[in-house]
Amino acid sequence: MKIKNSTAFVTGANRGIGKAYVQALIKRGAKKVYAAMRDVESFKNSSSECLDKYKDVIELVSLDITNDKQISSAVAKAGDVDLLINNAGIAHFSGLIAGENLDAARQEMEVNYFGTLSMIRAFAPVLEKNGGGAIVNVLSVASLANFPVLGSYSASKAALYSLTQGVRAELAQQGTHVLGVYPGPIDTDMAKDFPMEKSSPEETAIGTLHAIEDAQEDIFIDVFAQQFQKDFRDSPIGIAKQFVEMLPEAVA
Repeated sequence: MKIKNSTAFVTGANRGIGKAYVQALIKRGAKKVYAAMRDVESFKNSSSECLDKYKDVIELVSLDITNDKQISSAVAKAGDVDLLINNAGIAHFSGLIAGENLDAARQEMEVNYFGTLSMIRAFAPVLEKNGGGAIVNVLSVASLANFPVLGSYSASKAALYSLTQGVRAELAQQGTHVLGVYPGPIDTDMAKDFPMEKSSPEETAIGTLHAIEDAQEDIFIDVFAQQFQKDFRDSPIGIAKQFVEMLPEAVA
């Protein structure tokens, strides 16, 4: 599909990669962009200039992707969507064994897996009605190999990786293209405590839009992700061990 004149729905659009997606879509000529987020008011206050400039393109949507009622309301509002970008996610910096309870792991699974699945199930009929369109799932290289300092997050993204494969097969018959995006560390609030070189959110957003138009299925855009893809293809066990060695202090 073409980005120009498309109608997109972006979750987690208030900052980081999500905000970069909104900006990139506008620059590439999207007709309309639904920018969905939990806290609309704070976004209005921090981005008033952008909203004023693109008031005919951007429509803000209050949305928690774990809230079924809010999802239903979003679908009712955005019945013209032909591109769904599932960017909303959460990460707790914790391993799998330590900790008093499983609350953090459950929240990551609720948002990263079940929330994304709920969005896809809700918008699939909309995309079919509008000609098929495309779905983008923002995953992580940690969905392919567990990053111990992000153990439960990695597990939730691994579930999303399997989900992406499954919905790709199921939605092919209605003409909906499904794209998986696998970034390495990106310069966002989520990765601010990682002591390593990070790519920009804009790089991921721009690369994703190119991949949509090229009908790609799985993309590794930044330098870290591209090297990861090569190393993972050569030795999945080796890359998993490499992850363990990257931040030994954080998982001690």
